[in-house]
Amino acid sequence: MFITFEGGEGTGKSTQVKLLAERLRAEGKVVVTTREPGGTPDAEALRNLLVSGDVARWTANEELLLNFAARGSHVRNVIVPALVANKIVICDRFVDSSYVYQCVAGNARESLFAELVRALAGDTTPKFTFILDIEAQLAMSRAASRNGNQSSGTRADRYELKGPAFHQKVRQGFAELAKRHPNRCHLIDANGPAEQVAARIWAKLNG
Repeated sequence: MFITFEGGEGTGKSTQVKLLAERLRAEGKVVVTTREPGGTPDAEALRNLLVSGDVARWTANEELLLNFAARGSHVRNVIVPALVANKIVICDRFVDSSYVYQCVAGNARESLFAELVRALAGDTTPKFTFILDIEAQLAMSRAASRNGNQSSGTRADRYELKGPAFHQKVRQGFAELAKRHPNRCHLIDANGPAEQVAARIWAKLNG
């Protein structure tokens, strides 16, 4: 089973990936957790190109190409082998993020996106997609707080620096995606403690 988590910056995706994996493992399931862009050494190198540098370093079309180059390696070397072995794969971001970030918020060509999906993701489609939703300004405050924590070793990346209007478009884009794909995409209220959000996700997964 393939499960993905989506949403804007600071919505808590990484935390919820970890909590869901722990709960499934406690039930005896074999779970692989991974992320995009990334998941393989080559894909992580491309991730560094995407998230570092000036905000205007790449156009939205160029970001699409880099994301899907990383995704091709990730799907081929991590996701598909794990699914063939009947493992549960939980991924922090997948194709939906490319559509929302690059096409909806960044005005990349949707025809290019569709061709890249066919060429590099193929029929690898999540069974469940949980879209974590909170007000964009609050999400960015969370991200800033995380990056300001010296012990975390993180700093703001290119996407976190793109500004309020961009991140509002991202939130709206994910909400529209959930409406278009109600059987796969589940919009989750990401407000409140992480354990409460995890309970909402668990209820949807079992429903």
